[in-house]
Amino acid sequence: MVGLKPPEVPPPATVKFVSAGMAGCIADLCTFPLDTAKVRLQIQGEVRIPRTVSSVEYRGVLGTLSTMVRTEGARSLYSGLAAGLQRQMSFASIRIGLYDSVKQLYTPKGAENTGMATRLLAGCTTGAVAVACAQPTDVVKVRFQASGAQCDSARRYSGTVDAYRTIAREEGMRGLWRGTLPNIARNAIINCGELVTYDLLKDALLRAQLMTDNVPCHFVAAFGAGFCATVVASPVDVVKTRYMNASPGQYRNALSCLLALLVQDGPAGLYKGFVPSFLRLGSWNVVMFVSYEQLQRLMVLARPALA
Repeated sequence: MVGLKPPEVPPPATVKFVSAGMAGCIADLCTFPLDTAKVRLQIQGEVRIPRTVSSVEYRGVLGTLSTMVRTEGARSLYSGLAAGLQRQMSFASIRIGLYDSVKQLYTPKGAENTGMATRLLAGCTTGAVAVACAQPTDVVKVRFQASGAQCDSARRYSGTVDAYRTIAREEGMRGLWRGTLPNIARNAIINCGELVTYDLLKDALLRAQLMTDNVPCHFVAAFGAGFCATVVASPVDVVKTRYMNASPGQYRNALSCLLALLVQDGPAGLYKGFVPSFLRLGSWNVVMFVSYEQLQRLMVLARPALA
């Protein structure tokens, strides 16, 4: 047995909720530089209003990371981490922690197995609710991750709290929810490609008795989920990143952002930053799901001792 033994009774929703938020934070701490590299590659070449010319060009994942360390210092790899952790405590808790509860809610009474449609609907529901709650933290995170690509005089915010205040003051409360619709679409797709894939792969491995319910099983299911999520979600992710990082008035809506991207970069632009996206989502899924499963079991074991 690798890892803690599965509990005899399924963990309650509160345990899953807290465990998911903590696991999301652990995964972000481990993979945040890859996420920052993905953002830089996705916005590279974007025409800004007012027009600016970046003196830094990023090439590949390792090239982007090394360029950032060389030109901005190692701390730039974790620019926006505070907002990222705030995001995970609300976003992951809802999207992942409530998935099983919503899935059970949608499952017809007396059904022996949960169908594919029910899993997909549960994933879409928790993803949409999570985005609605956590969108401001995502906007601030993306802005900080992208800000290093600008000169010092063009940087917009001095800190995380200042970013929330400045966006609300200059762009209104709607600015904090900029890109909500493409982000809902992105997370509906990611949830279906990530949570549902993980759920199905884990069930398949256990039913076929190829693996037991332990860390290797969680690792394999999480890696497969990360790859599927990256393939289906990259186009929406690129549009979401550009739209949330845009200056006021640069794009009328998410559709105009998509059209501008296609005109400027062609269809290949929809997969800008695919490699760092996969490296980030694949590694993030592995760290998150393994941590999530173990944290649930640890909290179930700790509950009698704390009572």
